[in-house]
Formats: sequence, structure tokens, C-alpha cells
Amino acid sequence: MEEMEEELKCPVCGSFYREPIILPCFHNICQACARNILVQTPESESPQSRRASGSGVSDYDYLDLDKMSLYSEADSGYGSYGGFASAPTTPCQKSPNGVRVFPPAMPPPATHLSPALAPVPRNSCITCPQCHRSLILDDRGLRGFPKNRVLEGVIDRYQQSKAAALKCQLCEKAPKEATVMCEQCDVFYCDPCRLRCHPPRGPLAKHRLVPPAQGRVSRRLSPRKVSTCTDHELENHSMYCVQCKMPVCYQCLEEGKHSSHEVKALGAMWKLHKSQLSQALNRLSDRAKEAKEFLVQLRNMVQQIQENSVEFEACLVAQCDALIDALNRRKAQLLGRVNKEREHKLKVVRDQISHCTVKLRQTTGLMEYCLEVIKENDPSGFLQISDALIRRVHLTEDQWGKGTLTPRMTTDFDLSLDNSPLLQSIHQLDFVQMKIPATPILQLEECCTHNNSATLSWKQPPLSTVPAEGYILELDDGNGGQFREVYVGKETMCTVDGLHFNSTYNARIKAFNKTGVSQYSKTLVLQTSEDTDSEEQTVPFPVPSERLPLRRMSPFSSTLNLQPSFPRRSYFDFRSSPHQLSLHSSLQSLNALVAWFAFDPGSAHSDIIFSNDNLTVTCSSYDDRVVLGKTGFSKGIHYWEFTVDRYDNHPDPAFGVARIDVMKDVMLGKDDKAWAMYVDNNRSWFMHNNSHTNRTEGGITKGATIGVLLDLNRKTLTFFINDAQQGPIAFENVEGLFFPAVSLNRNVQVTLHTGLPVPDCYSSRASIA
Repeated sequence: MEEMEEELKCPVCGSFYREPIILPCFHNICQACARNILVQTPESESPQSRRASGSGVSDYDYLDLDKMSLYSEADSGYGSYGGFASAPTTPCQKSPNGVRVFPPAMPPPATHLSPALAPVPRNSCITCPQCHRSLILDDRGLRGFPKNRVLEGVIDRYQQSKAAALKCQLCEKAPKEATVMCEQCDVFYCDPCRLRCHPPRGPLAKHRLVPPAQGRVSRRLSPRKVSTCTDHELENHSMYCVQCKMPVCYQCLEEGKHSSHEVKALGAMWKLHKSQLSQALNRLSDRAKEAKEFLVQLRNMVQQIQENSVEFEACLVAQCDALIDALNRRKAQLLGRVNKEREHKLKVVRDQISHCTVKLRQTTGLMEYCLEVIKENDPSGFLQISDALIRRVHLTEDQWGKGTLTPRMTTDFDLSLDNSPLLQSIHQLDFVQMKIPATPILQLEECCTHNNSATLSWKQPPLSTVPAEGYILELDDGNGGQFREVYVGKETMCTVDGLHFNSTYNARIKAFNKTGVSQYSKTLVLQTSEDTDSEEQTVPFPVPSERLPLRRMSPFSSTLNLQPSFPRRSYFDFRSSPHQLSLHSSLQSLNALVAWFAFDPGSAHSDIIFSNDNLTVTCSSYDDRVVLGKTGFSKGIHYWEFTVDRYDNHPDPAFGVARIDVMKDVMLGKDDKAWAMYVDNNRSWFMHNNSHTNRTEGGITKGATIGVLLDLNRKTLTFFINDAQQGPIAFENVEGLFFPAVSLNRNVQVTLHTGLPVPDCYSSRASIA
């Protein structure tokens, strides 16, 4: 809670906010402080003159930055109105928080009215002390700004939690301890202020004065004030203007400036913004947790650098003492080099610790403040500040982005003393760096899996100075067997194709140059997509000992074919072992456990016409032409569907699976490389190797759905029409590598739907079996 205190203090006075108001830039300021930094502007810049000239469209007009420069770029402590000849240059002041504020152009007039009711000088301007945006006030003055009741509630709870003595709210300088509270005025008074501002006579004689502690309890138990509209003070907020991002009343919608704007229910937007803030806060909390762990790592690095430097220094002294006296002068120089390197490393790490500590403290304070704001039950007050808080949380989260939590310095001293030269080479003795390249680091955020292929990315450590001439990627056989090389080259990203579904592989990478080979990286455990009903099978590695087919992924590559359901992100996680990483299938977290794919233009007949991101196909010929899917299956249970978009003149399209080398210019099933069902408007047949079997009544029309279920666990192929099984099991004892396939002519157009669960009727039968 103490770290949240900075969020609760006014940037002008440095004290807790008193009657805070919300500026259009969503920053807060005490109402009294706002009056203190008001500046009178020339008549030509007033809102009335702007509206009269047609240049103003809102109640509050922001001044152009080239017209009004209140803050010196060189931090000279002086500001001026650069564009106003009538306004002299006036020195700036600094608040207790260190924020520069502009003093009043003239002393405020003496008045007995409260700050909220005192008149504001005509053509007044106010500058936000935090973001320095300036705006001209309209006729309402400071009354036009909404009060931040949520912030007041948070401050009240914070002060109660601190159990601090209640202070008088009317003391001008150092507030004295309050002695009474007026329940009707809802104000804490010390004895001098009570005698001066709340005399026991006249209308105030009937007010009830209670002890401060009792008043605090009654204030906490009293019902919260209903939020009223700043433009229509007698009306309560009832809706939320989406365009202006503020609560409004019904009169604003009937006759005000919000009449043509989109509005939504106040309660619904309250819940939505609370949800958005909570989600953003959860992500920021994760960043804060990482930052704490990172600070521990940096502190350990300091100790490790100290230990390594002592050890390295001892070795250096031992080597130098073994040489003749001529080495002594050079030894002192080398020791100086080591000490300088150590101090440089320590300075870099300590500076990073200091910087990260400050950012973490600010982040933690913002988190605690947001948590207190979320506890508020006032929708209107919450929505007044929720947008600004959400933006602040997002900005703070972005500050912990990529590279922030990466050490800027290594703990190792990559120096080696060469003591082999003869005595005549003593004066040329110097440190040489280790020649073997550093161990590559896997970039988890760039790695992903898709169906039965995996993309891996790696890089050299950021502080490594020894270049690598190439890299060696090794993969096992998916069954815990020996590693084999699958890639050797200079690239730092590649995609491995041809892996089995529902299989686990281990991968590792090492770098090499002319001197030698680095150590292996941490072992990466990756799993291709699986099905919940699949059974364990032992299938040999899909390729012999030669290297797997590899390709380098580029931003323009179409080989990955990631669907919208798969956001580009890392699916890697650290396991309990410090030497292993784990890649979980992306399908598992997206309620998929199935394969997403499209038609493959590269293997289709030239007469096939593709559209809808290769999900819809037709043909330009009257003869049947075959097109395959991009993904092959060798394990698991897979189900996909075709929707008939066009069906003219009763053709016979065929649906099923095929080998990669199936004939493309005949009906699917005419050769021994395809297993299919062809169907017309009345009946269907199963066909393989030009053999027709199992004629079944029931055909297709436009809009019909054909389902294909390939169960490689039971080695069966089953077809469905409009969610009902068509005939018996079509084919049994099917095994090997199969691709989804369809044959059609110009009278048919179909659309492919993938990533579908197994039909319930089949699942129930399978569970019984």
C-alpha cells in the first residue's frame, strides 16, 4: 500500500488530493491547486471568440504548442507565452513532487466563497502539470470538470489503513489535528477553524458535531453520493457516450452535444471497463513478477562477477609469477585491465539494478492503485478514469517489453592469458579472447508448431563477441532415439516438415567456427498436434538417416498456413529440469486437438480454381479433376467437412483421401492411390482402384454437407452426409500417409471446413467399443 502513495498525491501541492477534478487529459489535480495555476489569456484566444469565428468545436480548446510554451526545453525554470505579446515572461515554480507549475498571472481576488463557487477570471487557461497540455476554460470554469470520487474513496481508505490522525480540512498551511466533524457539512474542523467557519449560531446551530473517529465511521457507512451531470446539475448519469468516453444524462442525449453520438448502458460499460482493466492488470502483474525474478538474477550476477574476478585474478597472478622478473611490469598492467573490466561489469549491472528497481516500484504502485480503483462500486466515477488507467497499464506493460529483462552484461571474463611466447615476446603479451563460439540461445517467442511441422529459431548470446560461421540443428526420431543432424548452415530459423502427428521430438542446436564447436543449447521438447482419443503407437521416423526437408520461414512464406485461430506467439515453456524446454502443441490451448489446413495449389490439377484463401475450389473443365489438402495424416483421428456451394446438372463429385502421387486427371478412386465416396443427387458409392461398392440411397444438393472421418487408430474411413453416416464403414485396414482429397468438375463448387471435432454419434460408438 505504501508504494501506492505516489498515485494519491497532487502533482502541484504534493499532498493527498483534496476535492480532485479530472482534466480532459485524464490527469487529476486538486480543485484549489487548479485555481492557483490558472492563467488569464488574451481576449482573442477565448472560447467565445473561437466559436464566433467558427474555429472551435468543443467546450475546452487545447492551445497549440507553438502558441504557448510554458516549460523551457533546457529546464531553465522559466516559461513564457511565446505567441502572446500581452503576456510577460513569468518564472515557473516547482511543486513538492518536482513538477513545474505555472504561477497565477495575478493574485486571486479576495473572496469569502468556497473554491468551487468562487468566480474564475474571464478567459482563463489551465495547463496540466503532468502532461503539460494547455486548454482554455469555458464559462463554467472549473465547475465543468468532473470530480474524481473514486480517487477520493481510495485516498480515504488509504488514510484509514494508515491509521493516521484526522487533520482539519480548512487549515491553509500545516493542517492541525481535527477535533470535531460536522455530519451535515461532512467537514473535519480543528478548534480555530470551527470557531471561524462553523460558529454555533444561526443556521449552523442545528448541525450535529461529532468526534472525528465517529465521523470517519459515519462517512464510511453513509450512502455514496449519486453522480450528477456537469452540464445538467439536476440530472444523474444514466448512459455512457462511446464517442466522448464519458457518462452522460438523458438531457445530454435529448438536447445536448451527445444527441447524435453512440451511447451504451452505464452498467454494461462499467463492467466492460472493469474487465479490461483487470485483464491488463493481470498481464502487468506477470511483468512485475518477472522483474522481481530478474532483480534476483542481477544480484546473483554481482556476487558471481565478484567470485569469477577473484578466481581469474588468482590464475593471472600465478601465471605471471611463473615468468621471469621482466613480466612483473606487464603483470601490473594486465591486473589493471582485469580490474577495469570488473568495475565496468559491476557498474553496468548495478546501473541496471537501480533502473529496474525504480521501474518496478512505479509499476507496483500503479498496480496497487488500480486494484483499489477496481473495488469501487460507482460506475460513473470508475468510467471517468478507467480509460486513462487502462492506457497507463498498457504503457507500463510495454515498458517491460522485449529486452528490458535481459542482462546487459555477462558474468564471465572471456579472457585467456597466452604464456607460450618466448622472453623476447614478453612486451607483446596481451589477453586473447576464447575462440570457440558461445552456445546458441533458442528464441522461444519465434518458435511455433503447426500440425506435423515445427519452426525453430535461435540466436547468438547478445554479449558474445566470437562470431559463428554456422549452426547444426539435431533432432531425435520422435521415440527417444539417437539425435541426427537435420540442418547445417548459416541461417538462424528453419522449419522441419514431415513429422508425425501426436509425437514428441527432442531438438538441440550448436554453433561452430574454424576453431571448434560450441556446447549444445538446452534440449527442446516439442510435440506435434494430437487428438484426445488417439492411442499410443510406435511409428518409425518418417525419413531415413538423411536430413529432413527444411525450409527457412520468411514473412512471405505460405508454407505455414496459420489459421486466424492461431495467434503468432510462443508455445514453449520451461520444464522442471534446467536443461530442457517444452513445446506444447498450440492446438491444445485453443480447443482444437485437430488439424487446420487448406487445399494445396501446388499439387492440384491446373484446371482447379481456388478462392477464399484456398478453402473454396471449383474447376474450369467438364472432366473430373483432383485437388489435395496441404496436410498429410499418419496417426490419430481426423474429421473435416465439405459444403456444396454450387451443384448444377447432377454431376458426381468424389470425396475422400489419397496418396500424394494420386492421378489428378480422373475421378478420385479410379486408381489404387485413392479411397473415396462419389455421390449424385440420389445415391452414393464407395470406390477404390476403380471398384464400386456399397450403393446407398441419399444424394446431395446445393447446401449439402459431406463429412470425412479418417480414424488411423482403428484404420477406418467413414463418410457422412448432412451429419448422418452414409452407409457402413467405407474402408478398413487403411494405413500410411493420407491427404484429404476431392474430385469435381465445373458444375460443382465446394468449401472446405477443418479443425472440427469428431461427430458425437461416432464418439459414442467408439466409447462403447
